[in-house]
Amino acid sequence: MIRTKEGARVIGEMVLHCKPQVVACYPITPTTHLTEEMNKYYADGLIPEYITVEAEFSAISALIGASAAGSRTFTTTGGQGLLYMHEPLFSAAGMRLPIVMLVGNRAVSSPLNIWNDEQDSISQRDTGWIQIYCKNNQEAVDAMPQAYYVAEKILLPVMVCVDGHYLTHAVEQVDVVDSAKVQEFLPPYKYPLKLDPENPVSLGVYANPTHYQMFREDLMKDMEKAKELLVEAGKKWGKVSGRSYGLISEYRVKDAERVIVGLGSVMDNVIAVVDELREKGEKVGALHLRVYRPFPREELRKALAGKKVAVIDRDLSIGAQSPVYVDVIEALNATKTEISSFFGGLGGRGLKREHIRKMFEKMRKGPVKEWVATEPPKAAMNG
Repeated sequence: MIRTKEGARVIGEMVLHCKPQVVACYPITPTTHLTEEMNKYYADGLIPEYITVEAEFSAISALIGASAAGSRTFTTTGGQGLLYMHEPLFSAAGMRLPIVMLVGNRAVSSPLNIWNDEQDSISQRDTGWIQIYCKNNQEAVDAMPQAYYVAEKILLPVMVCVDGHYLTHAVEQVDVVDSAKVQEFLPPYKYPLKLDPENPVSLGVYANPTHYQMFREDLMKDMEKAKELLVEAGKKWGKVSGRSYGLISEYRVKDAERVIVGLGSVMDNVIAVVDELREKGEKVGALHLRVYRPFPREELRKALAGKKVAVIDRDLSIGAQSPVYVDVIEALNATKTEISSFFGGLGGRGLKREHIRKMFEKMRKGPVKEWVATEPPKAAMNG
């Protein structure tokens, strides 16, 4: 059914169709209205349990307990809220708990900024959570049941990341698959190791040096195995909705000489510019990294080897090269691929089509590494 609805609220509608049993949230911009939506569902008797907590650390901690007890769980946050969850994020992954979280990507302090970039979720890339990035609200809505499907089969938590404000607050038409079809795709959840006084098990216990590394190795192996499940989920969802998904999304890449790679909503602008330049005879393309963890290195090598590639990072690794750029370099090592790095769009600065056109032009001259030359919004310039 087509809905004309605000991004975060229509995502909430799909979360409801996934039948979470325990939701715990602490409101923070830009996902406050998703928190409100989930609370309203609880007040209407549509969600069994909604826990109002005093902070984001408590929200994820409550879900660790609920998930360990066998419940399907959900939360949402972004920016500083996600950073406040940092320690328990490791615990959730290490305990193999299939929690699903919607991250409304937001810049991190200081200085204080509520607008969009991807520094928050990128900073959590090594916590053991699968990370899915969506370039529009249709992808975000479709990602929610797929996230539960994968999480509950591989027993790893999943972040679905959407650009704060650009997507969370955008009102647009989105096709929401009805609840019955979602239930067919996503059967009731049964956690195989749930806490049960009649059949006691231990979760998250102490591990000495002999065993600790074994646990981390198992986590790493299953994160790699999750690639197959992500592709499986994307294909199965395609049969339900008519929209299939993979680890990456290629647009006019096959015969392209120059390709821009990136995460999130900026890639829709890249796609628009690709169409413009193609009409002028330029062989350009766009590749959206839909799944960032596990990193799709083999898929990138197959799609990009030998081309001129530029990576857009809306994040920084202070004191080092930009994170997505570094991962792409590792994936394309020894393939004779020219790789450029553009970084910017931080704290809500827009990356417009004119900036994308300049990136494609600069790629002609060989690899470059530079800030994207954008002007701050007038409101920001005026203080």
